[in-house]
Amino acid sequence: MTTRTGRHFLHIPGPSPVPERVLRAMDMPVIDHRGPDFAKLGRAVLEGAQAVFQTKAPVILYPGSGTGAWEAAIVNTLSAGDRVLMFETGHFATLWRSMAARWGIEVEFVPGDWRRGVDPARVEAILSEDRAKSIKAVMVVHNETSTGATSRIAEIRRAIDRANHPALFLVDTISGLGSAEYAHDEWGVDVSVSCSQKGLMLPPGLGLVALSEKALAATKTATLPRSYWDWQDMLKPNAAGYFPYTPATNLLYGLREAIAMLLEEGLPQVFARHQRLAAATRAAVEAWGLEILCQEPSEYSPVLTAVVMPEGHDADALRNLILDKYDLSLGTGLAKVAGKVFRIGHLGETNDLTLMAALSGVEMGLKAGGVPHARGGVLAAMDALRSGLDD
Repeated sequence: MTTRTGRHFLHIPGPSPVPERVLRAMDMPVIDHRGPDFAKLGRAVLEGAQAVFQTKAPVILYPGSGTGAWEAAIVNTLSAGDRVLMFETGHFATLWRSMAARWGIEVEFVPGDWRRGVDPARVEAILSEDRAKSIKAVMVVHNETSTGATSRIAEIRRAIDRANHPALFLVDTISGLGSAEYAHDEWGVDVSVSCSQKGLMLPPGLGLVALSEKALAATKTATLPRSYWDWQDMLKPNAAGYFPYTPATNLLYGLREAIAMLLEEGLPQVFARHQRLAAATRAAVEAWGLEILCQEPSEYSPVLTAVVMPEGHDADALRNLILDKYDLSLGTGLAKVAGKVFRIGHLGETNDLTLMAALSGVEMGLKAGGVPHARGGVLAAMDALRSGLDD
């Protein structure tokens, strides 16, 4: 292995780099989680999380992961034998389907090619055919981290409404929240699930769930067993800024600071920055003559770009070479696309210069690895960034 100097460049699609401000905010002594100082912290992060989800409804914070937030969404709203509609948009949609099946949920899983998001017209057609209204929930991944395709959540909500269907709308915005535009209330989502280590720029360790009145009503009839994930047990002490069990205090300090950073920049500006960086990345990939995995331009992710390797070349070999030579971490291909794609993360605290460094590392790696490509990807990205600023 090459001796490394300087900083490591982390450009996987999460965990994302933790900003210095957030690291310093977490460097605090643990306080009494039943005392008045903690109540101020608890209320601040719960209200701040509402601002990031863009909701007035409750947001619940679990010491856990995005997977835990998935499970909370299922056990609080559904019963064994319930029928739900899900779509094969990638690896994480497939994992969510597997979790639902383990709980005895009957999943109608619409197959996909891992190259695009959910088709709203397909949602409408399936729900319109469900005249008995037996589908209890539509469960969708917002930003599919394995593919770089973002489903059009607002359009899917309109498709559900056009079908005049009462199904709950459950959305995984684990890698989207804080990076891609997301509006829980405006888009009519009933349960949004996320976590701390993506757009919120924290270490792993927090699962977040945003609710709706309809979702809260569903808990009264849902019969799956729940204890740790029970929303009602969380909501009662949350009203005063507390938690029913020991919270991840120092992560909450970090979350308070991360939310402050997002709101200081302004959510519209955060979303626009991510779109600029994503467009520049795609410009580089296209200039190299390589293929972007996502095939629907309206669904290109602002969070990451998945790049297809030329036939006969292994993506993981390239990633390992780039890590060894340039100390740059890129995302691996998952499941069906393992070894076939690498993923460039451009989320969180990433800015123009950090992105240009990452793209330079990729271009140097393509050359060093003997991967067929055209030169000029870095220049194309630079031009795209300049154009974005001029706009």
